[in-house]
Amino acid sequence: MEQVFEVRYYECDMQRVVHNAVYLAWCDDVADGFFREAGAGLEDVWWDVMVKAATLTWSASARLGDEVLIRCAVERWGNTSFDVGFHGTKAGDAVFDATITYVAVRTGTAETVPVPAEFRAVFAEG
Repeated sequence: MEQVFEVRYYECDMQRVVHNAVYLAWCDDVADGFFREAGAGLEDVWWDVMVKAATLTWSASARLGDEVLIRCAVERWGNTSFDVGFHGTKAGDAVFDATITYVAVRTGTAETVPVPAEFRAVFAEG
């Protein structure tokens, strides 16, 4: 899955670069599309995901008007969790890498559940 973001004025800080929290917001948006494309139907079924951990490493700054391409893929499967890796670039140059650990939970609760086999299977096919 990949998505392009054009840096908007309000996403920049006083140093005129993208504010650090924006990168994770972009990752969340990409992940949402990734899960929907995989047919997770998180709002309509018995399970959902919660973020357990997020790490972000910057290589370069993105600035107003830059286009940042973010690609993501599942990098690790656990029993009740999985890691999604994100790689952001502008004009082919690395901007950041992130990893978000998601935990599968029963919808509307924090009760962990196994990641559904049907969801895993979508990524095994790709």
